[in-house]
Amino acid sequence: MARHKGKGWHGRLLAAALGVTVMAAATSVWTAQADPVGGRQPQARVSAPDVPPQDRTVDKVAADIAHASDRGARGVNITIDDGPDPVWTPQVLRLLKDSGVKATFCMVGTQAEAYPDLVKAVVADGHRLCNHTVSHDTTMDTRSEAYQSQQILDAERMIIKASGGVRPQYYRAPGGAFTPYSRQLAASRGMRPLGWNVDSRDFERPGVDTMVATVKREISDGPTVLFHDAGGDRSQTVAALREVLPWLKQQGYSFGFPVR
Repeated sequence: MARHKGKGWHGRLLAAALGVTVMAAATSVWTAQADPVGGRQPQARVSAPDVPPQDRTVDKVAADIAHASDRGARGVNITIDDGPDPVWTPQVLRLLKDSGVKATFCMVGTQAEAYPDLVKAVVADGHRLCNHTVSHDTTMDTRSEAYQSQQILDAERMIIKASGGVRPQYYRAPGGAFTPYSRQLAASRGMRPLGWNVDSRDFERPGVDTMVATVKREISDGPTVLFHDAGGDRSQTVAALREVLPWLKQQGYSFGFPVR
């Protein structure tokens, strides 16, 4: 699994997370990428975690990592990670609306808490929410079950509050660092574990042409495409989406959501 280091923003994000959660240990530097299948092989057999009595009405979903689209073989799932961000999320939302495309936004808990109006704007535009943990710790798969639970459940509460009561429908582990426990916990809360097939590599800002070429080359590998709307300058992401979305339509693809 390739994990690529970012610069600066992760430390500030973790500092914010410490104000709302109890951290088990110092977390790693910010990273945002993983292998194309977006998951890890199971490490141990675990039982599903207990669900609080007040939440037993939540519909459970499958615990395996989803990659498929609800639009079938010619469907594409656009997924947007790490926000919301006050600069880039509005630009992404505007572009998606102009293109008539719905996407899945994988939100970091502290970002959702900081920008609730943007979370509500995402929901109002018909997009879906995904839990991306409190602090985007890419070492989640090496942490205790108590720590994993805190990161997932606290982020869930933060996103629901910021959205005005809308639950995230998916859980994407930072850097693809899933564990059997985290997948079962998310599924018990109605959040389907979510992977990806096409990594645009936009976090590295390789250039718009490179990102567009990557999507065109790899879309045959599967329908779920990874972009970001936070964590740094996302101008290349916006420009790449402006080219990629109409191209996908021209190729006969339709836009949907990951299966649940």
